[in-house]
Amino acid sequence: TGETTHTEPAKTETKIAAVDGPWKIAFEPDRGAPPTITLKKLASWSESADPGVKYFSGIGTYTKTINVKPDWFKKDAHVWIDLGDVKNLAEVTVNGKSLGVVWHAPYRVDATAALKPGANEISVRVANPWVNRLIGDEQPGATKYTMADVKPYKANSPLLPSGLLGPVTVIRAVTE
Repeated sequence: TGETTHTEPAKTETKIAAVDGPWKIAFEPDRGAPPTITLKKLASWSESADPGVKYFSGIGTYTKTINVKPDWFKKDAHVWIDLGDVKNLAEVTVNGKSLGVVWHAPYRVDATAALKPGANEISVRVANPWVNRLIGDEQPGATKYTMADVKPYKANSPLLPSGLLGPVTVIRAVTE
């Protein structure tokens, strides 16, 4: 019948580094959050003791410098940054080069062309929906940051997980 089959070459993935905290996060201004915070380890913004972070909705930019070892690079291999879990979408930049936006699992970007041996700056811009801010605005005595004709959320409505949840890892994928 003229049909042919094609088999993709096998790929071997190896976790070569964990990108653990601390992470610095800069928040958009005028939305209730402090300008910056440092997290010792990744966690949802909604778990923060700071109400400005807990109820924040918008874009938070995570930055961290990692040390890349020369042996991360091998012939016919790609080096990926895997963000773990993200709520809800993220743009990843390495050394000033955007590697694209990820909005569903797996939250991974190919960083082969952007990483270099030595110090590398990773930036992850994460956006979440307005739900937590709407709930925050319903808290007793809260400063209102949103205006809505319909108010589907109450002060005791459950918050949504937000931010870069991780774990962030670096993975090398080799085609065999």
